[in-house]
Amino acid sequence: MKKELICRIFSHMPELETERMILRRMRVGDADDMYQYARRTDVTRYLRWSPHPDLLHTQDYLRYIATRYATGSFYDWAMVYKQNNRMIGTCGFTSFDCPNDAAEIGYVINPDYRGMGLTPEAVRAVLAFGFDKLLLHRIEARFIEGNTASLRVMEKVGMRFEGYQRESMLIKGSYRTIGYCSLLCSEFNSDTQETEKHHDVLAEKTTLFS
Repeated sequence: MKKELICRIFSHMPELETERMILRRMRVGDADDMYQYARRTDVTRYLRWSPHPDLLHTQDYLRYIATRYATGSFYDWAMVYKQNNRMIGTCGFTSFDCPNDAAEIGYVINPDYRGMGLTPEAVRAVLAFGFDKLLLHRIEARFIEGNTASLRVMEKVGMRFEGYQRESMLIKGSYRTIGYCSLLCSEFNSDTQETEKHHDVLAEKTTLFS
């Protein structure tokens, strides 16, 4: 996989659609919706970034993201809930390892929309795009130790837990232990397709804090 191809694809951010969501590029007009969750300490507790201090900060961030989209160097989608057309979170690729046909994904969701199975729904769409359109071999995800809810999302979409790297990242002034999960293309095309129907039945009964 060539870096130039990644830049070309994401400079014209493809739109993805799931049963309940549209995944599209973020817009400055999403600032109000993003700020509603980005300002919360409970949302950012297990993330590398701190709560947004005010709406202006969110607007400035989204303007910056627009410049990254233009160069094809940003790979995150806004999760837009069809029922009310609100941006409820983000999901996408955080980085690519082009020589090894691999990538990392990440996600965050507004707590008001937890427990509905929406995060796994978005992650599945991104996984499908990565394997089917980008022809990736491996996709991984990382989580800070203690964030068991994020681990549950990873397992729900078929990812396999690989282990922890002890105090391997300095985050907000503290060294944190990081867990790793991954999924291979061959596993996505078989295992996840067989299990996701069962997971969807349980989605409404399970509270996810992704």
